[in-house]
Amino acid sequence: MGNFLTDNPELYERRFPDPEHLAARFAHDLVTRFGGGTRVLDVGCGTGRDAGYLAGLGYKVTGVDLSPAMLEFAAARHPGVDFRHADMRAMDLDTTVDVVTCLDSALLYCHTNTDLRAFLDGCRAHLEPGGLLIAEMRNGAFFLGNTELLNEVTTRTVCWDGVAYTARTRLWIDHANQLLRRCREWTWTGEVDPLVEETAWRLLFPLELRAHLESAGFEVLALFDEPGPRTDPPWTADATLSRALSGDRLHLVARSRPR
Repeated sequence: MGNFLTDNPELYERRFPDPEHLAARFAHDLVTRFGGGTRVLDVGCGTGRDAGYLAGLGYKVTGVDLSPAMLEFAAARHPGVDFRHADMRAMDLDTTVDVVTCLDSALLYCHTNTDLRAFLDGCRAHLEPGGLLIAEMRNGAFFLGNTELLNEVTTRTVCWDGVAYTARTRLWIDHANQLLRRCREWTWTGEVDPLVEETAWRLLFPLELRAHLESAGFEVLALFDEPGPRTDPPWTADATLSRALSGDRLHLVARSRPR
């Protein structure tokens, strides 16, 4: 099944704007704090917004994504980035980097332990020894006692190219498979039947994520819930990292051990 937003990158950027480039600046701050280098692999790069900003800061950036539409859009707008088509679970890019970034819950498309291990092995294979993995995602621990995001239909309308697109979204937990599932129904003028999509993210708990990383040859340097580009309040440079780990987002910095 396709994804309406990733098939329409301009609409994606309207739906998820980041005019202040918080996500890319957040990644740059963590690279600086933890002593990363200047060669970056951005996994799940999407429209290339973060990769392009990092390239503008002087990083040498490779971006990978599974969506051809996203990659075509990204390459046209960010010519300073080397964009590649790849599955995050089977990356073989013939390149070595100092930092891997994986933002906006892209890591959680690894639904199974096998998927997750394949992704982590791929990251380590492309990282120099001592290189950094920086990831930002939903926090599975948030849903222990919190139901505010679940079972209620949220409605959001975005205007693009003169057309109003309305998305009605419901989230629920698939406990058996440890997934946060989403059903989204799109409607817009001139379209008779709604477009219905179902997607899912793996829900990982902080200690579980730490165990997967250590097993795959990483040393966890930081695991925190706030601040981040999608927290409230949002990230600011040199902010203190909260280790309460009860918030909606989970942020990770890990270092690749020598092979």
